[in-house]
Amino acid sequence: MAGSVAKPCPRRVTAPRAGLSHTGWRTPALARPDARRCNGRMAFPAFSKNDNMLIRIGYDIALALKGPTSVLGALHVHPAQAGALQAPEQFAVEPPLPWTTYQDGFDNTITRIDLPAGTDRLRLTNSAVIATPDAPDAVQPDARQHALDELPPEMFRFLLPSRYCEVDSELMAFAWAQFTSAPEGWARVQAICDYVHGHLQFDYLQARANRTALQGWQEGVGVCRDFAHLAVTLCRCMNIPARYVTGYLGDIGVPPVPLPMDFSAWFEAYLGGQWYTFDARHNVPRIGRVVMARGRDAADVAIATVFGWQQLEHFEVVTEALPAPGT
Repeated sequence: MAGSVAKPCPRRVTAPRAGLSHTGWRTPALARPDARRCNGRMAFPAFSKNDNMLIRIGYDIALALKGPTSVLGALHVHPAQAGALQAPEQFAVEPPLPWTTYQDGFDNTITRIDLPAGTDRLRLTNSAVIATPDAPDAVQPDARQHALDELPPEMFRFLLPSRYCEVDSELMAFAWAQFTSAPEGWARVQAICDYVHGHLQFDYLQARANRTALQGWQEGVGVCRDFAHLAVTLCRCMNIPARYVTGYLGDIGVPPVPLPMDFSAWFEAYLGGQWYTFDARHNVPRIGRVVMARGRDAADVAIATVFGWQQLEHFEVVTEALPAPGT
């Protein structure tokens, strides 16, 4: 059965996460015994002359496992943003096994590594510098909600229930009772974000690998993936296409958090003919998001899915703004 290292959320290592799943679902791997802070040397970035900023990104992940097995992972910058890389990503595998990539149904770049018998440890490293706009996430209050008969066919998969987003649950009736009074479009998505931000208490110590949107809503607690799952589900309940996003998000333009850096999760809603970024966890526009993968929920965007036994031994993520040349 497959266990996985998905996109967990910031940021505490005083207790292990809930553990690796062996249920066949792609769920977050947990304890990070030696994680350390790799972010926050610059709370506010130095911008370049072309209104872009440079961000150093990367990771160092080590897994104990038992070969033979295969590993699939969303380990690279998403193709939509890869053109901003200043040089190719320095991705490496130890031991030096061959690896291939393919594009999945969401256009994520998925890496495949086949491990022979006798392989008991896998280390994945990557480093890169990417240019991103120095502006925060776009805000477009006039972005309208599409009627169902206006939606392109490919949008309907982002309205349906998925592994962690139970649209076909009691959340449907709740959403229509709670958000019908909010104007359609941007204002309604923002009302959903406001609700999720206030309803869920962020608590890294209560992270759980298999928590669904409904369970997070009932328990009132979660980490960034739980905020994203609940917001995505409520949007879908209101017939607003929504998709889950994972990637790098550093403490850029905000006071640094003195805890270990991690990958982050947010979501996108389809309004006015395009996708817009929303973040129910932080609930404010942020600078410097770098997308790695998009999908229906966390099951589609795992950092590493191992088809067999595994244990996370090391987990380190780097996301930091670099000084502009000449500063």
